[in-house]
Amino acid sequence: MTTPLTARDTTWQRFLDLRTEAAKDRAGAEAQLDELFRTGSVPKGLDGPTDGILITTTTNKALDPAVRALTSMWMPWQGKRFDAQTETGDNRMTQSSSVASKLLWPLYRMKDAEDGKLAFDFKTYEDEGKDDPGLRVMVIDYADVEDNPRLVIRSIRDELVEIVPGAYLGKILFRTPRGNYDKIGFFALRT
Repeated sequence: MTTPLTARDTTWQRFLDLRTEAAKDRAGAEAQLDELFRTGSVPKGLDGPTDGILITTTTNKALDPAVRALTSMWMPWQGKRFDAQTETGDNRMTQSSSVASKLLWPLYRMKDAEDGKLAFDFKTYEDEGKDDPGLRVMVIDYADVEDNPRLVIRSIRDELVEIVPGAYLGKILFRTPRGNYDKIGFFALRT
């Protein structure tokens, strides 16, 4: 009999394996991640801090290896925090991320936290997936938060599903100037 903790840890290991596979077979890993995402359900009651990993980006064959190389040396993102009651949250960042933030968004101010910084507040709600019509997802929406930088951040729409209790798979979508959404990556969270 599989316990919830074992299921979470097994699923997390699968995410890590797909991250490794994406370095060798980007299209194959992306297909598996898309398939896995479609098996998920809308997270209910997700509350508090989560640990996160960037599994892979899905932009293009030239940029993805560069992002993979950079994030293997320095990954400023640590996960997300959720407030189920207010349907809001923010991103957990490393202390060193404030340097890059100042360069990209000089007027934006990160908040101090015990284990680093907090940044890029978001609102959450349930909706149909932009990349998966007909699939209900939790939307992590940065666009309607006035304090978020307009450069890149307010064009991001994350979509999240629960694969097993405590293990979540997310898609990173980027809103184009025409209002469409392009999938630019996958991330995972665990409680």
